[in-house]
Amino acid sequence: MTAVRAGDLAKLGALFERYHAPLFDFLSRMTGNRTAAEDLVQDVFVRILKYRATFRDGGSFETWLFRIARNARADYFRERKPLEPLAEAAFERPDPQPGPGRALETDRDHARLAHALMQLREDKREIIVLARYQALNHERIGAILGIEVGSVKVRLHRAVRELREIFLQLQENPSCDVKTSRRTYQIV
Repeated sequence: MTAVRAGDLAKLGALFERYHAPLFDFLSRMTGNRTAAEDLVQDVFVRILKYRATFRDGGSFETWLFRIARNARADYFRERKPLEPLAEAAFERPDPQPGPGRALETDRDHARLAHALMQLREDKREIIVLARYQALNHERIGAILGIEVGSVKVRLHRAVRELREIFLQLQENPSCDVKTSRRTYQIV
């Protein structure tokens, strides 16, 4: 990033290759919409170019990047009404080859988890996505969100507890059954 800031814009390609997948994962989990996430990833890299002079040598590029992503997401939804989550596999992860019964059960659990995650308030969903899906430590999350490490721990614990409650309600409530196929999740 230091080279990009100095004017070597060819180095932005290396940053894109390294960070576009985690950034897309973060934004798709936060929006529940792959199309919006794709648009936002592009916007984030445009903003990196635009605001490259604000990057500080002593700071973490990843922290700076996720702050830009949070701002881009907020601006995106300030200009548009919130999107309905798509019924596509924005949250799917490849599985090893389990048996058909176990695969179906795992797919349903993943779909329920994705649905439960989207039911959380945005701030709670964000802290879970940063901690569990982006694997950021508490210090990095605190820097991104602008809060103390102790607050990160408390908020994360409460958010995970609420996510678990929603997940269990979805699991127990047959009227909120989650149908799946190998490529898509459909919440019914």
